[in-house]
Amino acid sequence: MTVAVLTGIAFVLVLAVMVGAARPHRYRDVSEFYVAARSVPPWWNGAAIASEFTSAAACLGTAGLIATHGGPMLWYPTGAAAGFVIVLALVVAPLRRSGTYTLPDFAEWRLGSAALRRFATCFVLVIGLTFLIAQLHAAGVVVRLLTGLPPWIGWAGVAAAGLAVALSGGMGSATSVQAVQFWLKLAVFLGVGLVCWWLAERAPVAYLGGGYGADGYGAGGDGLAGVADTSLPGVLTVLVAAALGTMGLPHVVVRLYTNPDGHGARRSIVAAQGMLAVFFVVPPLYGILGHAHVPGASPDEIVLLLPARMFPGALGEALTGLLAAGAFAAFLATTCGVLVAVGGAVSACVTRAGVASFRVSVAAVMAAALALTGASHPRASVALVLLGFSLSAATFCPLLLLGIWWRRLTDVAVAGGFAVGGGVTGALVACEQAGVNVGVAAAYPAPVAVPAAFAAMVVISLVTPGRRPYGVGRMMARMHLPEQFAGPRTYRSSRRADRSSIPHSPYNDDY
Repeated sequence: MTVAVLTGIAFVLVLAVMVGAARPHRYRDVSEFYVAARSVPPWWNGAAIASEFTSAAACLGTAGLIATHGGPMLWYPTGAAAGFVIVLALVVAPLRRSGTYTLPDFAEWRLGSAALRRFATCFVLVIGLTFLIAQLHAAGVVVRLLTGLPPWIGWAGVAAAGLAVALSGGMGSATSVQAVQFWLKLAVFLGVGLVCWWLAERAPVAYLGGGYGADGYGAGGDGLAGVADTSLPGVLTVLVAAALGTMGLPHVVVRLYTNPDGHGARRSIVAAQGMLAVFFVVPPLYGILGHAHVPGASPDEIVLLLPARMFPGALGEALTGLLAAGAFAAFLATTCGVLVAVGGAVSACVTRAGVASFRVSVAAVMAAALALTGASHPRASVALVLLGFSLSAATFCPLLLLGIWWRRLTDVAVAGGFAVGGGVTGALVACEQAGVNVGVAAAYPAPVAVPAAFAAMVVISLVTPGRRPYGVGRMMARMHLPEQFAGPRTYRSSRRADRSSIPHSPYNDDY
């Protein structure tokens, strides 16, 4: 089995580096490096977006939760679908017209505050690191479980390939790798799942002593962000976090700018929804098979152990090697997207905008992720990813919705909302992990933190009207009028001169 697994992993890593390096590197300026020259077709961009969402949590964790906890876990993929509907209806077009392609860029442009930009970048970094740690830990689980080698070998493989892709061609290389790997993941996971299902009658069925939850994962599971809680509040917590957190993920927002125009960006989101609908047939398939054939295993391990348990011998080893390849494709696709998005945001915030500073920032982000992965205890991938969604929902979701649709928002209100939303989420998770009883809110942070963040931004904005940015009427017009009426398109994210407030106009304060 070790040979088949290592062969599959090596194939995926080498393929990713080759695809990423094969893209021509012809960029007229730094902004084109960050957003793939805004030339990605919608269907290709949709595949890349879907690939970022089908990470370790979707490929391994969700199926494991379905196997161990049953039907309520089938609702988890619904959160991503709902999130994209919200993004499509409320965010895509206005954000695209604003001319900012990172969340800190939007915060500075909309609120006129460089300090707020730096504060927002800190939250982008935290969310990005959460996603990266989830992928690295999952890679370590695959290597340790299937080969017996130390987990750090899996971390190193994903980190090295991710860095090679991100540094070689920025978003262009990352997009190519992610799109290719989405189809690879879909073919591998769906193909192996259908083979296992077709031959299931010949496979031995294990005794299911305690039914769902017999593995020791009771209600609450890992305990982070309500994951694995089969109660109605637990399921709703995950759905709220995923639906509202989707719009604030840094590696999703930057995708809106890799298309030539706003129409292409909207088509990309629709394409991603269709592709995710097809892919999310996979977790229930593996969940049902895993419940029957792999009882008692950790949720993240069930999918990986399934072929060998069902078909001991050469067939099981070959199918396990394919699943290992598909799993590493999932880890690497998400890693590449997060590295490019977070590295670009950090680079534009702390250094001069340029390709060299972008590459230094990407390397620093990965080094931090590796250090935190080594210093932290392995967590279930779904729990870590949902924690990132919860932080996004409690910080960037209010910023985007109020910033796009409410003209009275102020910079100090956003900073206060970030502090409240992020602080409440972090405090509740820390209390739950430390065993401190602060009520049901500790297990379900999103329904508490998100309304608190919205309320903080609204109240502080109302009491600080003098902090409303100059030219807010012109900004709102740019975001909500059709592009041909809102003025020439300008992308401000890569040039310092373009990050200033809009020039004075007698119409600036009237909308």
